[in-house]
Amino acid sequence: MKTFLQLVILICIFMGNTYTQNHSCCEDKGTTGSDISAPNIMAAFGNEQSFKNVHPQPLPFKLTDGKGSMITFKTPDGTDAYGYQVKADKLSDYWIFIFHEWYGLNDYIKQEAEEVASTLGNVNVLAIDLYDGKVASNNDDAAKYVQSVNNERALNIIYGARDYAGADAVFATLGWCFGGSWSNQAAIELGSRCKACVIYYGMPEQNINRLEKLKAPVLGIFAKQDARITPEVAEKFEENLKSLNIPVTIYIYDAVHAFANPSNPKHDAEATKDAKEKTYSFLKEKLP
Repeated sequence: MKTFLQLVILICIFMGNTYTQNHSCCEDKGTTGSDISAPNIMAAFGNEQSFKNVHPQPLPFKLTDGKGSMITFKTPDGTDAYGYQVKADKLSDYWIFIFHEWYGLNDYIKQEAEEVASTLGNVNVLAIDLYDGKVASNNDDAAKYVQSVNNERALNIIYGARDYAGADAVFATLGWCFGGSWSNQAAIELGSRCKACVIYYGMPEQNINRLEKLKAPVLGIFAKQDARITPEVAEKFEENLKSLNIPVTIYIYDAVHAFANPSNPKHDAEATKDAKEKTYSFLKEKLP
């Protein structure tokens, strides 16, 4: 019995040390990965075959005429991070951080960055790579990559992008699916410097104490036929934000999860067009 108790104690000590090691960075920023719930929920979906099935393998696509380029920037944890940057035609302190869905920073996301930049005109667009260079070509790899994202590392990448943009930068965030969750998280981390947050069918943050830190108005785009980030989830998010007096507008389209992804065989062009019009109107209003 004594030997068994000693073994249990040793296991508890080991698990405690492991937790500390995995959650030790970023305390100086006031946030740790353990404060974050929504991306963890999204990552857990990667274990479900039915969730993989709503993310069919992307159709082949190569961006050939983009103005942007891949960049490298430093992060507070002392490593490099990556992104696809489209610079404003004229010097601008306005920045939009784009967050990829679960396939990673592929050419579809780069194309979205190009479109945002050309539509808004007066902003720098940075599509941030949360996979550290990995890009999935099938949903098995995507599921693996989305579950491998460490929250502290993702936060450090966001902080590095913020610092790369400069002390005078003003931000908006935009993301889809996994990236929709991180658009929400980035907006929280950017505080009063973030003027707009757009979430496309990503799991929103459900921790009220964390949501209290959000300063940006929110535009949420969700799908009625989404079996996980359901209309009920969207409505609860809206309720939570309103209880905190955070401006929020939610639209729920009669479409499937990832309906705005052009590589999705169930891509809904009409719903996507309407959602994009609302997105650009929102961003133009908040980043004049």
